[in-house]
Amino acid sequence: MSSTTADDGTAEAETDTDGETDTETDTLTLVEAVRDALYTELSLDERVMILGEDVGENGGVFRATAELVDEFSAERVVDTPLAESGIVGTGIGLALSGLRPVAELQFMGFSYPAFDQLVSHAARLRSRSHGQYSVPMVIRMPYGGGIRAPEHHSESKEAFFVHEPGLKVAVPSSPADAKGLLIAAIRDPDPVVFLEPKLIYRAFREDVPTAAYEVPLGEASVRREGTDVTVYTWGAMIQPTLIAADNVAGEAGIDVEVVDLRTLSPLDIETIVESFERTGRAVIAHEAPKTAGVGAELAATIQEEALLYQEAPVRRVTGYDVPMPLHELEEYYLPQAVRIEEAIRETVSF
Repeated sequence: MSSTTADDGTAEAETDTDGETDTETDTLTLVEAVRDALYTELSLDERVMILGEDVGENGGVFRATAELVDEFSAERVVDTPLAESGIVGTGIGLALSGLRPVAELQFMGFSYPAFDQLVSHAARLRSRSHGQYSVPMVIRMPYGGGIRAPEHHSESKEAFFVHEPGLKVAVPSSPADAKGLLIAAIRDPDPVVFLEPKLIYRAFREDVPTAAYEVPLGEASVRREGTDVTVYTWGAMIQPTLIAADNVAGEAGIDVEVVDLRTLSPLDIETIVESFERTGRAVIAHEAPKTAGVGAELAATIQEEALLYQEAPVRRVTGYDVPMPLHELEEYYLPQAVRIEEAIRETVSF
């Protein structure tokens, strides 16, 4: 066990170094785990605050901040104008002033007006100041499709942020990871884009420790061990991937390893390469468009680091290179288990 103390002397909860705690648990959905992480850090560290559109009285568009304003006041849970650039820009100033702001952008598709603030300022201030300043803030964004939302509400453009040096990018796929990753992001000294797959906000529950704990940024997780092929994925795509892995195991005896990246920047190169060296085959699944997606970076990394272990071409199962379609074609656009199964079979039979 290890304990930490904030710069202002606030005691933080004892946490195991591997990100797990020996404490009681609650059974939570992913969005409830996000709220639990926010509640925990607001309680432990007076520097932490939340700002965004409707995060106060309304509790956020998905109720991730429900009732937090009642617990911690409107000075720490701040309703802002409808101006994403202003939300992120204000967050940068607050972070530079010694606070730990958590900015909520209601949907990833609304983040584009704030892109300049993120890439021109938040991501660069550490290098611009030669390490004298950093921007310890989190930018939360619900992202991804599958909920029958209108245009600009279902984007999966994580590659935009992964491409920018100075930004860290985390994507939970389970309630337990959501709490631990978000706490780690809030405590990190640099800006973290925290992408929440809204398709699975309330899809399932699991036990989540009630105490504070961190899931370290930059560490992937092997969700399913296997020997024949590795499927690399993240976020909401973990669920259809695990279904596909079980299906091909039962029908064709294919032993699939599933690696959940959890953090897209920095990537856990060690786990990625070690898994590929075990299986010699790779499938990459993500719902973002195929061209220049994070999957392309994974494929290139495998080629550079583990080419001599390769038994088959790396296959990508992705969204298509078109804007996210509306309701009628949304499920066709998203990688479903059947598409992942097909890619697994083709890769193993190559």
